[in-house]
Amino acid sequence: MLSLLLATFALSLGLTAATQVPLAVPPLHLSSVSSDDFTSLSHARFPNHRVRVKQSSFCDPTVNVYTGYLDVDQGAKHLFFYFFESRRDPATDDVLMWINGGPGCSSAMGLLMELGPCSIDMKNVSANGTTWNPASWNSEANIFFLDQPVGVGFSYADYGETVETTEDAAKNVHAFISIFFETFSQFKGRALHLSGESYGGRYLPVFASMIYDQNQLAIAEGRPTLNLQSIIIGNGITDISTLYPGRYDVECGTAALDVPFQSISTCVRMKAALPRCQKLMQAGCIDQFDAINCRAAVNFCDNELSTGMWASGRNVYDISKMCIGDGLCYEENGVITKYLSDPAMRDLLGVDPGAANFTSCSNDVGRLFGARLDKWVAPTQHYVAGLLDRGVRVLIYAGTYDWQCNWVANRMWVDKLEWSGQAEYAALEWAEWWVEGQEGKAGEVRQAPGSPLAFVTIRGAGHMVPHDKPVEALAMLSAWMHGRQL
Repeated sequence: MLSLLLATFALSLGLTAATQVPLAVPPLHLSSVSSDDFTSLSHARFPNHRVRVKQSSFCDPTVNVYTGYLDVDQGAKHLFFYFFESRRDPATDDVLMWINGGPGCSSAMGLLMELGPCSIDMKNVSANGTTWNPASWNSEANIFFLDQPVGVGFSYADYGETVETTEDAAKNVHAFISIFFETFSQFKGRALHLSGESYGGRYLPVFASMIYDQNQLAIAEGRPTLNLQSIIIGNGITDISTLYPGRYDVECGTAALDVPFQSISTCVRMKAALPRCQKLMQAGCIDQFDAINCRAAVNFCDNELSTGMWASGRNVYDISKMCIGDGLCYEENGVITKYLSDPAMRDLLGVDPGAANFTSCSNDVGRLFGARLDKWVAPTQHYVAGLLDRGVRVLIYAGTYDWQCNWVANRMWVDKLEWSGQAEYAALEWAEWWVEGQEGKAGEVRQAPGSPLAFVTIRGAGHMVPHDKPVEALAMLSAWMHGRQL
């Protein structure tokens, strides 16, 4: 019924079907969206994008839930999303977008095994269901989970189209948020935070920079802006130059465990190779990019400094455990794949028939980004500096048991980051932080009152902090979003 009314209104204005819900249409309220079929939203400023959204009963019965697609390039690409209203006050709470990494991994993994309103039920796998998550991040915010780029999760392309760089992906994320916020009146001016983990360390600074730059154009033209407040990066990969020294410290030092777990002979080999690795990376990937030399540098560093870890059988995302399940080392991945691949679940979510079977991570997407050297070359730390200098807050957090995108490497690049507050940040002492009701300290924090930059470690957590330390992760998020010191 709503779609018919919108179409009638559009025709009365002499608009084409491609702009059924342009800016001229009175703003809608999200609660008016039907559960029977998708409501299509278009925007005069984004003629190549359309948002389809419907209500759902998925996962959290205590809040309004919505799912849908962002259709791109005249509908040739389709990006799937989930949206959960806040459990506290959806009318005023901030909006947070969560994006998993990879590149190529579905944000449904973050939803169903980390910070979402429900978690995959690992105690009764045969039931193929979920359990309530009391530490969900929608306790504090309205949350989007977006499967991007195309080819990830339930996102797909009609004719094999691809997205192969983070900068290209940023255009779609900006269009999606803009259409949603400008169409649904309750989000006008609402605080927005971009969050994610792993390759989110590359995604989020670029996505936020796109939003910020587009905001400046909007201001100049007297248009609405997105109220971007912060980015929140968990165990991210942002500056590749520090990755391998960090991995050495995690394996062969006491940065993670009290006693080094790697063999002495392997550590000697790593120590000897590290200076050459750093020199090759600097010359071929950073000082002057050369595709052949950079690829050779990456291959050398991986062969000399990563093979020992992969051969150890340990979980590269949590070195305190051994790898189980599939290549991602968690049994939840297979269970989530089975759960979301059920035809009844696809129907409940409104998954398009053209979407492939659900996979937690797409190897094809990872290869495409790898072929473009997106993660090895791009100076993503400079995006972070640019955001900080323009007042956008940045939270870097890291579980100390991660090897893949470890906390030491993150500390190194943050410490050397060139921005206007670098000297003040360098002068800070690390402080312990605690969570009421939890045993022992939660971790360490480095942040000055009023500073836009904070670095937080979470002791005893791996790559996926909300999975390992859900109470601590929620406490950290709450403090950050409400401007409190940890």
